[in-house]
Amino acid sequence: FSDMVDALQKRHDFFHENGCRLSDHGIEEFYDEPYTDSQIETIFEKAMRKQQLSAQEIRQFKHCILHVFAEQDYASDWTQQYHYGAIRDNNSLMYDKLGADTGFDSIGEFTTATAMSHFLNELNKEGKLTRTILYCLNPCANEVIATMLGNFQDGSCPGKIQFGSGWWFNDQLDGMTRQMNALSVLGLLSRFVGMLTDSRSFLSYPRHEYFRRLLCNLLGNDVEKGLLPNDMESLSRMVEDISYNNARNYFKFY
Repeated sequence: FSDMVDALQKRHDFFHENGCRLSDHGIEEFYDEPYTDSQIETIFEKAMRKQQLSAQEIRQFKHCILHVFAEQDYASDWTQQYHYGAIRDNNSLMYDKLGADTGFDSIGEFTTATAMSHFLNELNKEGKLTRTILYCLNPCANEVIATMLGNFQDGSCPGKIQFGSGWWFNDQLDGMTRQMNALSVLGLLSRFVGMLTDSRSFLSYPRHEYFRRLLCNLLGNDVEKGLLPNDMESLSRMVEDISYNNARNYFKFY
């Protein structure tokens, strides 16, 4: 297992040397099962021998791997991103015909708030919690993440722990608006790093324009309701920051 960790570190260093500054982890949920180095070595050896692993052993190993990645991200001053909450390949008949990730995925339902808290707290206690963006696929967890952010802000940079924009099934009017409303009510919208595009398709880039229109619509509606002051200079600056400046400064793209 130690050889695998060394290989992961070399791979990480290669990407860092070639300009990469973020990691992105797609996980079903967060993991906080305690483990020891000897347990992980045993689990790894069992897996290499194709022996059956228990559910507990699988969760221990996933926890360990995420922790290793998080330590590497911190050491390289990267931002780590976690997209969680999907259950994939639900239709086994179509999986057998077409393979993995061919459109038969859905929103998952996991009780992960405590594990997320433990995972972030573990890194924070070690002084190894880097800038972090949390994305939930299930909108029922919006308020969970919006309140989790404040637990680990430390003043090292504005909005060190971020609530990521609506993604996948939430990448639409209602999903984006609900995410921004939860952040605005329970966090600090002005520090938001805004929309991202992780797709390889050029057709995905117009989502940034869509996002900006929804953001302006949200703020405009609040002004009309008297919930925000009609201060165009202040509001324009907030929109510009969320659309560009916050991300530029947060990711150190300068």
